[in-house]
Amino acid sequence: MSETELTFLGTGTSQGVPIIGCHCPVCDSTDPHDKRLRSSVLIEQNGVRLVIDSGPDFRYQMLREGIDRIDAILYTHGHMDHVGGMDDVRAFNYVMGRAIDLYCEPRVERTLRRIFDYAFAEQRYPGVPEVVLHPIASDELPFTVHGVEVMPIRGMHYKLPVLGYRVGNIAYLTDMNAIEERELEKIRGVEVLVINALRRDPHLSHFTLDQALDIIAKTRPKRAYLTHISHQMGLYEDLCRVLPEGVFPAYDGLKIKA
Repeated sequence: MSETELTFLGTGTSQGVPIIGCHCPVCDSTDPHDKRLRSSVLIEQNGVRLVIDSGPDFRYQMLREGIDRIDAILYTHGHMDHVGGMDDVRAFNYVMGRAIDLYCEPRVERTLRRIFDYAFAEQRYPGVPEVVLHPIASDELPFTVHGVEVMPIRGMHYKLPVLGYRVGNIAYLTDMNAIEERELEKIRGVEVLVINALRRDPHLSHFTLDQALDIIAKTRPKRAYLTHISHQMGLYEDLCRVLPEGVFPAYDGLKIKA
């Protein structure tokens, strides 16, 4: 199997960390590990670059990582912190000279068409995003993006069905608070599992730290990384000290390979 590299573009919640107006110890921390943009990753395999989710920080994330080419964006769901930066694919249209492929479920396609209606109008204003939408018709079967196999993984975000993805030996789950056993079979024994862990206390629509650790124990990856972390989780250094062996809090800019 080809080596897969993942870059954490953002590891924070819908408001990011620090949160506007908050002066808790995490939001006031000077540790760069405690500065978290909205959750997104870049996955590279065999020269193909896939981005999972383009939130409001998409433009800055691309600039920070020096990314001048992407091949496609995969969407997990249609909430604004995961789709809000789609307009900025315009820069890639110009640099690459082509439309950008977007992969999502039909419900997410409807959201994109509603929010970015100007990009899909019959008479479009010059310079709007140029995209090609590819509906993900099944959460049971893998699909191929520019020669890279992608396995969708179904989970629930409260009452909203969402998707995670497995690419090679890396699985990425964000914005979930429930996942069925049959879906866990898709990721059991992967080399790397990335999973959302919002905070320690119960939450309506996200895994807590203990729930994420339970999924990690069930699927037994060689390494696991926590993402979509809120300021309520506490300081990065404090979290590092309480995690079991092989489990790490992700941070913006971290690169891993599997």
